[in-house]
This record gives sequence, C-alpha cells and structure tokens, in this order.
Amino acid sequence: MVTMRASVLSVQNDRLVVYDHEMSQEVIVHTPQARRFCVGDYILIHYSGAMTASIPPQISATSISVIPRCRPRRGFCR
Repeated sequence: MVTMRASVLSVQNDRLVVYDHEMSQEVIVHTPQARRFCVGDYILIHYSGAMTASIPPQISATSISVIPRCRPRRGFCR
C-alpha cells in the first residue's frame, strides 16, 4: 500500500484530479466516492502503488480521507 498527500484540483463523477505534493505532478484518482470531496481539500490517498504511465498518471484509490486544516470548513460543495 502506498500513501499520497495531495490537494484536490477538480471533482468529477468517479474521479478526482489532484496535485501530488511529493512528486509535484497532477494525478487522476479513480474512486466511486469522488463527489464527497471539494476543490481545495487536502487529502490522504491510499492505493496499491500501481500508476499508469499516461500524462497525467492515473491511480485507483483504496481509501481517501480529508486531512483537517487549522480553520473549520464553511458551507458545502456544489
């Protein structure tokens, strides 16, 4: 299992586009729970380690959780 810390750039039906802070690159994350997240969320992604060689690379998440920020989140995503 591999862990990625990333920021959400885009939310789509079954995938997220994120910025992987360690590798300094965008990554597409396939997950059926994509709509639970908001643009700007800082998240922790667990995945098998398999990543496509495409641009941007793609992974399938086994779990994703939001990393809390210092200030409370206001409102809801659209």
